[in-house]
Amino acid sequence: MAGILDLLTGDTGQRIVQGVSRETNQPEDKTASVVTMALPLLMGAMKRNAQTPQGAAGLMGALNNKHDGSILDNLGGLFDGGVNDDIKVDGLGILGHVLGGSQDNVVGAISKKSGLDSNSVMNILQVMAPIVLGYLGKQKRQQNVSSDSGIESLLGGMLGGGKKQQRKQQSLIESLLDGDNDGSVVDDIAGMVLSGNKKKGGLGGMLGGLFGN
Repeated sequence: MAGILDLLTGDTGQRIVQGVSRETNQPEDKTASVVTMALPLLMGAMKRNAQTPQGAAGLMGALNNKHDGSILDNLGGLFDGGVNDDIKVDGLGILGHVLGGSQDNVVGAISKKSGLDSNSVMNILQVMAPIVLGYLGKQKRQQNVSSDSGIESLLGGMLGGGKKQQRKQQSLIESLLDGDNDGSVVDDIAGMVLSGNKKKGGLGGMLGGLFGN
């Protein structure tokens, strides 16, 4: 099953980070750092929300319609000339829905770890959020997930690792979402997601270097 690493590494990941970097006027390495930390947190938050019937149904509805993965089919069109304001508004809505009351804590933690101010982190996240949801929608189609109950396991598989590692990841993610720490677990979470990536050079090598892998 494709996971976060498939979105982060390779040509697609590089194009996304470069596009978001240009759109938000932030250095590419800082943008990559924010994206790498944010992806597992966003997916972990979605996974937690999907544990309720209402949350799973809401996510399934979004993936069946607006966020079916088509955004990834034309990244050039997405970034060339600037990202459409509708996409950014959509991104803010996604972040508010997915993170809820945890949004300030998550943004603050990523800001502290990345060295970017909170407004810059939010600018990056609001562009990334529709891409993340689109990627999830694409994986839903490819894995033929047709029931609400399958969304949670799909997200778990995309986060990677065995069941024991997934439980540890989710525990760390939820501790941050619940505001029970100062954000020190953010790079631990990203490190777990990237732990299997030994690729040198390109985006994979750059991200691996950022987190000591």
